[in-house]
Amino acid sequence: MTVKKIMNDDTTELDAAKVALLDVSATWCGPCKAIAPVIEELSEELAGKLEVFNADAEENPGLARKLRVMSIPNLMIMKEGKVTARQVGFQSAPELKAWVEANI
Repeated sequence: MTVKKIMNDDTTELDAAKVALLDVSATWCGPCKAIAPVIEELSEELAGKLEVFNADAEENPGLARKLRVMSIPNLMIMKEGKVTARQVGFQSAPELKAWVEANI
């Protein structure tokens, strides 16, 4: 499984996912770049348990506004289109994996 890219504020697939991890980031953000490989790895490890999405905050301003994203990286666990957990800022791979597993 790979990380699915959200474009033009289109959350159709995200909203349809039973359980999803959404990473809201930006191309210029250092911590976002550092966490991206960890998120990619989680998408592989947890395939079948959740779907993983990425949305660039600058390319999806409506989505960022709707989800009240004030800082990035902004990671959300979503169940059937609703945010059930949120983590803001960089985390190490073990911390991020533990947070995701605890919230799915």
